[in-house]
Amino acid sequence: MIKRDFPKIHFYDQDFVDIYDKTWAWIQDYWNTGNEPEAIEGKFFVYPGSKTIKQLDAVLASFFLVYSNRIYQASPTLDLFYGRQEPSGAIRSAYTVDTGHYPGEPGNPEGLSLPLFTWAEFNLYHKSANKKRVKDVIPILDRYTRWIDSVCRKENGLYEAPLAATGMGNSPREGTVYPVDFNACMAINALYMSALADILNDKEVGFQYKRRYFSLKTRINALMWDNEEGFYYDIDGNEKQIKVKTLAGYWPLLAEIPNDEKAERIISKLQDPKLFGAPHPFPSLAVCEKDFDQNGGGYRGSVFPHLTFMVIKGLEKYQRWELARDCAIRHLYFMLDSMNPDGNHHKGKLWEAYLPLKEGPAVWPEADFPRPQYLAYGALSTICLTIENIVGLFISLPRKTVDWIIPNLEIMGIENLSLKKNMITILSNKSGRGWEIHMESEKLYYFTINILGKKKKTLPIPSGKCSMLIDKL
Repeated sequence: MIKRDFPKIHFYDQDFVDIYDKTWAWIQDYWNTGNEPEAIEGKFFVYPGSKTIKQLDAVLASFFLVYSNRIYQASPTLDLFYGRQEPSGAIRSAYTVDTGHYPGEPGNPEGLSLPLFTWAEFNLYHKSANKKRVKDVIPILDRYTRWIDSVCRKENGLYEAPLAATGMGNSPREGTVYPVDFNACMAINALYMSALADILNDKEVGFQYKRRYFSLKTRINALMWDNEEGFYYDIDGNEKQIKVKTLAGYWPLLAEIPNDEKAERIISKLQDPKLFGAPHPFPSLAVCEKDFDQNGGGYRGSVFPHLTFMVIKGLEKYQRWELARDCAIRHLYFMLDSMNPDGNHHKGKLWEAYLPLKEGPAVWPEADFPRPQYLAYGALSTICLTIENIVGLFISLPRKTVDWIIPNLEIMGIENLSLKKNMITILSNKSGRGWEIHMESEKLYYFTINILGKKKKTLPIPSGKCSMLIDKL
């Protein structure tokens, strides 16, 4: 029997490789099983010592757990939430570990969370090619969507949700009735629901959710977009925009809501130091806002890895690969430099949130914040962004494709990544003959190399070892 291990990454900065390896070791502490007779059963991913398991954390964790070569399964923590679906279709934002009940949350009586299960399931499908799972989850997610409709959907076609449901705690968004992030996430929910239906060739469900998506997209563009300022805002009960620039305004990118012109305007703000182009990308509140806190102060300026991940995945939707990569690298350097002030990266911790203007964990004296080793957020950067945006690999098992999108050639790659029953290795290095890519695989797959602005080529990669010279492409 082959001993399974985590895939190895190669990168010219060894600190990136070290923190990637360390993160996998730390994740070991996150696997928990309920002990009480009535407790949640089975293994699941939860912050050590936490009495509750959160829906958003379960969704986010699935994005890096898919890279564990099946050592840590990504689906059981999601299934734990599906297994608690109520007859109404409700799935709550959190459950207590010892009883399995929704513990209640101030200002969020229904236990709403950002509806991102379909995004996670679409990603799981492309990393596992498990069509049966798609068939099993669609009815659950359809009932969940209809429950949110019954609780939140208003006559104007938008969703009214409490700010607690967005997870952005103390963000200065007073007066918000229709949050831009919750509404954009409902569009993401519909977008990926239609994509899951397409996988099963279910034309009826696919059409129904495409129609939902376009309807919501039209309303968000009509009511939440400010054409003068080039930004998406929350709106109040009278459909009046609340002119506070928060990172919530970037969820529409991930939902593919802006056209190219709008996207260009909103993306330009990510590079403006007065707005979101802070030294550490991206503060949760624009630097120019009166409530911006350079110490972070929770959601008044702190950099949260899960929100930075969301923005970078939004940039990908508009093919802004180079900007996405630059921001991911800068973000990771700040995380490394914040681990230990004396520059010793071998000790120290990852944090839930960071300072926006210099290295170090964020500060918010009124709260128990930021939590150390909050890997539901941090591992998105040290594992997922590292593989997908820094090394630049995008994998789809059902399509049998690996895309390698890089701005220029460097010594880097991945070794022993399991694609179901196929272990692959892709490494680039410089030999006497020029830049060479070495590949090893147990089965055939299709490899696309995209060196931005220079070369793009798709080739079938046979089983066994092979190499290609970039100059010959």
